[in-house]
Amino acid sequence: MSQEEATPADQAQPAPLTQRPVLGTVQEDRYIHLVRLAWDLRGLGLATQFELPLTEEPYLTAQGGRRPVRVTARKLGQDWIYQWGRGRNQWIDALDHRAAQTIRKAAAR
Repeated sequence: MSQEEATPADQAQPAPLTQRPVLGTVQEDRYIHLVRLAWDLRGLGLATQFELPLTEEPYLTAQGGRRPVRVTARKLGQDWIYQWGRGRNQWIDALDHRAAQTIRKAAAR
């Protein structure tokens, strides 16, 4: 398709992955949220590694600074959050447009 034939929908940028709706089982949603975050972090220049351990929840490791940051996706009521520690400021809503930026900053410390 040439540039002249492209429709506005073809030229539109997709919403950041963390802003798209998720539907499925809790485990499927957790996986999808973590993979979306991995792609968003990659777009910000961070390497990530996704782990599916047998005996614990899946998690994402973001490599950005002195030490890797381990991020999990958790359901909190009806919402999903990303959590990378136990502190009050170490979580963010999974659909927050600042999620990847916030985790990138945490990984840079």
